[in-house]
This record gives sequence, C-alpha cells and structure tokens, in this order.
Amino acid sequence: MRTLLAIGIGAGNPDFLTVQAVKALNRADVVFVFDKGERAQDLIQLRKAICEQVIDGRPYRFVSIEDPIRDPEPHGYTRGVETWHRERARVLAAQIEDALDENGCGAFLVWGDPSFYDSTLRLLELLRTEGNLAFKSEVIPGISAIQALAASHQIVLNTIGGSVSITTGRDLAQNGFPAAAETVVVMLDRGDGLKAAALMDADIHWGAYLGTPDEILVSGKTRDVIGKIEEIRAREKQRHGWIMDTYVLRRST
Repeated sequence: MRTLLAIGIGAGNPDFLTVQAVKALNRADVVFVFDKGERAQDLIQLRKAICEQVIDGRPYRFVSIEDPIRDPEPHGYTRGVETWHRERARVLAAQIEDALDENGCGAFLVWGDPSFYDSTLRLLELLRTEGNLAFKSEVIPGISAIQALAASHQIVLNTIGGSVSITTGRDLAQNGFPAAAETVVVMLDRGDGLKAAALMDADIHWGAYLGTPDEILVSGKTRDVIGKIEEIRAREKQRHGWIMDTYVLRRST
C-alpha cells in the first residue's frame, strides 16, 4: 500500500526542519508539489533546495503539479474553497497513481505546519473519501509561522493566564477583535484585517517572509505602523510576486 507523508518544513528557514522531518524526507520516493505559476517559482525552488540538502543519496522524483485555477467565489468563500480542494484532489489522485508505485512513499512539503491553515490534510481526506485511492498517511509537524513570528520578535504570545485566538484577516475584518481574547494571531490576510486593525487600540507585531533572508519585522501601536506595513506589503509583493505575512495583535494596556 502507498504511504503519503505530510511533512511540515517550517516557515522558510531550512534550519527549521526537525530531525523527524529529515528522516521522513529520506523515506520519500516521490515529492509532490503544486505549481502556482511563474510568480511563485521561488517557493518551489526552496522546496527543491531542501530536498537536495537533506535527502542523503536516496533516489527520488520531484513532481510538480499545475495548481487548478481557483474560482473567484461565485457561491461564497467556503464553497469556493471546497470546490477548489476537490479539483486539486482530483488532479492529485491522477498524479499519485501515475508517479508513485503501489508500495511507494510520497511526500508533501508543507510550509509551516500541516495543521495550521493548510489544505494538505483536507486533500488527503478527499483522496480517501472521493478519490478511491488506498494509502496510509503520516503527519510530521513543523515550526509554524506563528512560532517563527514570536521568536523573531522575542515575545511570548499569551499574557499570564490569558487566551490566544488564531484567526484570518477576513474574519478579523468581519467580526473584529474576539471579545474573549487578549491576543490575536492573524494569518491569511489579504489586507482587510490590517485595515480593521488600524482602528483598534492594540499593539501589533508583524512579520513577512519569516525565516528567510528577506524577513521583515515591524512592531508598534497599530495606529502608528499600519500605514508603514501596508506600504511594505505592496512593495514586497510587487518585487516577489507573492507575500506571506503573519501578525499578532494585543489589546493595549
């Protein structure tokens, strides 16, 4: 039976790989990656570099899969994402059957940790329930952008005895600062969350390209630094073709 590994590779720094992740990569016969187009080629190149660095003489294939185009949410955000996931699973199933022997081991290199705002585990579940593909699976945790951000800013995420809420920019913009939380970690923000945060009485610790040589950090009162962050985001997205950023908001005291 095939084995599929979801391997958390950390938030950009090859040194973030755990010993468990390195051992898992050295079991892989095929490494699968979705290709999001020319503007995100450096994300694929980084994954290739990690494989070249840590796979010790074992022959393996690196299979790049053209990522299906995501429909611009004609039936709402959730249904749009679910439809996209099903199309990804359909394409992936065909690639696995073609590239991976029945007793082979395939790997997915997941940015950060497979359990935080990543679709790999949902795709594996769809392969089981709708793809008629028999396989065993394993999940190898990784250092998430949340941990990398806290380490780079040298902060503790929670206050003493306080709660931490993890959410998206979309949710922050729609629902505001969670009433029960003292600290909020925001991921997957297209900019709406930052605009909402600018109106909050809060402190922000923001970071982009965490763990890479291009890492950028900004912190301060939201009202003082949101404009600077927005300028940086626009400039760096234009330069790289993509941006991954995460930030922590804490109610001002």
